[in-house]
Amino acid sequence: MTDANRRSRASKRARDGGIGAATAKRRVAERRGIHAEWLAAVYLMLKGYRILARRARTPRGEVDLIVRRGSAIVAVEVKARASLTEALNAVSPRQRQRIAAGLEIFLAGRPDLAGFDRRVDLIAMRPWRWPIHLLDVIRPGPPNRR
Repeated sequence: MTDANRRSRASKRARDGGIGAATAKRRVAERRGIHAEWLAAVYLMLKGYRILARRARTPRGEVDLIVRRGSAIVAVEVKARASLTEALNAVSPRQRQRIAAGLEIFLAGRPDLAGFDRRVDLIAMRPWRWPIHLLDVIRPGPPNRR
């Protein structure tokens, strides 16, 4: 294919709003999400959490961060949104179940973490503001020791 043909096809896709436009939006959103997860990891480390896994992939889906602090193992969902309300609404009940199941699958492969408390937190990353860390959005697994 010649350079002229490549330019012609690229300009046609851009003009039609074709595959290239949707892919570019997804790519930008993915980059924004990765950056938000990195900032959230740094924020949690400053609060005394130890990062066990980033973007942990399980058969039930991906968990953004899995961290430990004291006797708690926490699956953290990171949402980069304009407001706290938008971040909360972005996590559906089905997604919460998926995250909790992902944490359980991750812990099944780590017997050294079997006796720890489990919970799912949410970090809302808003533009030019400090993160908001919501503890215990849901509590998966067996009853916790309290």
